[in-house]
Amino acid sequence: MTAPSDECVPLQECRGCQSRELSPILDLGDTPLANRLLTAAQLADPEPRYPLQLVYCPRCSLVQIAHTVRPDILFRDYVYMSSFSPSFVEQARRHAEELVERCGLHRDSLVVEAASNDGYLLKWFARRGVPVLGIEPARNIATIAREAGVDTIDEFFDAALARRLAEAGRRADVFLAKNVLAHVADLNDFVRGIHDILKPAGISEIEAPYLLDMLAHCEFDTIYHEHLCYFSLTALTHVFERHGLRIIHVERLPVHGGSIRFRSRRIDGPGADPDETVAQLLELERAHDVASPACYAPFARQTAELKRSLRSLLGDLKRQGKSIAAYGASAKGSTLLNYFELGRETIDYVVDRNTTKQGRYTPGAHLPILATETLLERRPDYVLLLTWNFADEILQQQAAYRHSGGRFIIPVGQVTVV
Repeated sequence: MTAPSDECVPLQECRGCQSRELSPILDLGDTPLANRLLTAAQLADPEPRYPLQLVYCPRCSLVQIAHTVRPDILFRDYVYMSSFSPSFVEQARRHAEELVERCGLHRDSLVVEAASNDGYLLKWFARRGVPVLGIEPARNIATIAREAGVDTIDEFFDAALARRLAEAGRRADVFLAKNVLAHVADLNDFVRGIHDILKPAGISEIEAPYLLDMLAHCEFDTIYHEHLCYFSLTALTHVFERHGLRIIHVERLPVHGGSIRFRSRRIDGPGADPDETVAQLLELERAHDVASPACYAPFARQTAELKRSLRSLLGDLKRQGKSIAAYGASAKGSTLLNYFELGRETIDYVVDRNTTKQGRYTPGAHLPILATETLLERRPDYVLLLTWNFADEILQQQAAYRHSGGRFIIPVGQVTVV
């Protein structure tokens, strides 16, 4: 079912620089929303599908999808909670501790986080006596955060909200945004809000999946309707400078298949000189020619080959009478299942640790979502690891299943069986 036109708007200009000269990279077809898990009662209803096409801007190098689904459709009722990943929570704890020490945060400071989810990060600042404010538009998740003692408002972060908070005296010493910048439809408005909410000497620290890693490892499944943009430091520099912010430090992280964490300050404040990490990464991107079609040309071919390779492997296993399950009712898993056209004919079910997902069904493919204990109970021969970005953690958790003879298929980059 094609979605109503008022729910999905074609992109008319670059989300960064407003150029109308956008070039295609990859077309994944019409797909359902990746995090819209279904109840049993909804399975018989028509399921809206939305175009999913990746393009880039030759002027500012911003990679983005060519349609925008309304944020209220995507985010007001959400099923992803960061606290279900122990490694993610531990990384958050370490980051919070490091920021408290580096920035000298104390009881008169304020840490603000956009898309704060269930408070998995802010709680570590609060435990050190540092005041926090979470901004989380998913009302169900914001409620969970508040119940855990994390001060949270259920709104979308934008420039208007930033001005209201600043006028109320709630300006940030530290502004955080982990894996949300890619979700923002009005990128310029969001970045303007960062400028307005920061104290003159405040900093922002933002994490986002990194474009060069996505291309190098053929991580096509990170493309879904919530992820509107796919960032290089080159594109980010253009946007942040436009709104009075300068990126002063950047580091690469292995999380989510390859991410960057970058720090910015107001240009009119102290300490706004970039260090050598910024120049080094910008030079790497120049070497990869991120403003040229040559940088993106192989991506579609590699994705098509990955589809052929995985479907061939799974088809061979089914013909041998092997049973196949999947691990992780994730957004990236939804992209893979729908673009690769995998459903109940191939995969029996999906398991997931997130109890709010259990009992529902995956978008498009309509696979039932069960508890992870099901793997030991039913012992499928193979498990397709859809949340491959947490492979080390999951393989360790599932040691008993693997010792019993079960094997995992890792489907991205290069199809491998472990």
